[in-house]
Amino acid sequence: MRSVRAKAALGATAVVAVALVVAGFSVLLVLRAYLTDQAELQAEVTAREVASQIAREAGDGPISVTSPEDRPVQVVDEDGKTVAVSKDLEKISGTGSTGVKPEPLPTGEDEPDADREDDDPERGQVSGKEPRFSRGEATVDGETAEYRFAAVEATTGGGLTVTVYAGAPLAVEQHAVESVREAMLAGLPVLMVVVGGVTWLVTRRALKPVEDIRAEMAEITASEDLSRRVPEPGTRDEVARLARTTNETLAALETSVERQRRFVADASHELRSPIASLRTQLEVGEAHPELLDVPGAVADTVRLQQLAADLLLLARLDAGERPGRAVVDLSALVREQVSQRGGAGRVPVAVTAADGVEVLGSAGQLDRVLGNLLDNAERHAAGEVTVSVTREGGAAVLAVGDDGSGVPDAERERIFERFVRLDDARTRDEGGAGLGLAIARDVAERHGGTLTVGESRAGGALFVLRLPAQ
Repeated sequence: MRSVRAKAALGATAVVAVALVVAGFSVLLVLRAYLTDQAELQAEVTAREVASQIAREAGDGPISVTSPEDRPVQVVDEDGKTVAVSKDLEKISGTGSTGVKPEPLPTGEDEPDADREDDDPERGQVSGKEPRFSRGEATVDGETAEYRFAAVEATTGGGLTVTVYAGAPLAVEQHAVESVREAMLAGLPVLMVVVGGVTWLVTRRALKPVEDIRAEMAEITASEDLSRRVPEPGTRDEVARLARTTNETLAALETSVERQRRFVADASHELRSPIASLRTQLEVGEAHPELLDVPGAVADTVRLQQLAADLLLLARLDAGERPGRAVVDLSALVREQVSQRGGAGRVPVAVTAADGVEVLGSAGQLDRVLGNLLDNAERHAAGEVTVSVTREGGAAVLAVGDDGSGVPDAERERIFERFVRLDDARTRDEGGAGLGLAIARDVAERHGGTLTVGESRAGGALFVLRLPAQ
């Protein structure tokens, strides 16, 4: 059973069936208990009426009973002997005795003394004890039925203690319980069919948007057209949220795939130039060794090596590589990086670094960020580059500024895109591949920080790297 509708319909039907069975069983128990209580009440009333009659009228002579509504009545003495029965009682069970033939009262020494005036009817009484109840059968005038018997004790005027058993028929209880049970058994299958059908229809309607989403996703997968979107229902339920989340996922996937395509195209374009240049130089050198430009070939090889390293790092970042958790001293990192850059033709770098500014992360990746920012600043600076390391609250701040032409406001986010160079007139050899700032921002974000660009005091660009301080 792979259909959600079928599972829901079957589950709902099973739950309702169990609930109805439990409820029906409970109703039957309550009904049976109620009718049994009513039968016990009727039996008790009859038993007390007969007991009162015996207490008022019976002396030393035989006991006679009159049963209302022809209910079975049996009177037994303390020895369990039957001393009186109601009219037409032919058989009885479930009482103190099975006898239906009255036996004579005890005489002789068992009779009370004359001076006790046992024939005084005022001495007879009905016991105040709670009656005892039992279940049995009785045959009255040829008809056998089940009865609920109540037992009440009484004392006759002659001082004889007897127990009166009076029965109330259980036919009403049995008929009512049987009728209710048959009605439930007859109605249960119909109700189950109705519940299952309604659940099927409701579930089908509720899951129709899900089926539409599935069908659209199947078409998108077959066509590989990530610009398509699944239909969003106008409701505000879980299905609508699923559709919106699916569309958001498709949009993110489309952006990622498009970004990957541009990345591959741009990388191929960037690699083509140095490879073509290197091949040309080598072919010329093979034909005319004296014309081989060895420094140019080395420069192209170095550029290829740097570009390959940048592409490899971007691939690792896109794959979700997490930076290390080593303690990195930003001030020491800046001083070491600047000291390695000293040389002829280099733009002077002024460093202002506070001591003890540390962060958690990868020293190699952060050094790469600093190198890219310094390369960019030196490329655009007119005469000086400034680097500062400070601590602001819970953040470590690294700022790299220059006195160049700066970055226009409209381009301050675009420069962090991959393979973007604002100065189209600049050659690739001078301007690089346009990956440095993209790598710097990706690394900053992987370290839980930010990288932004603004305007320096000298009017040039100011790149600010903020990282959580250690």
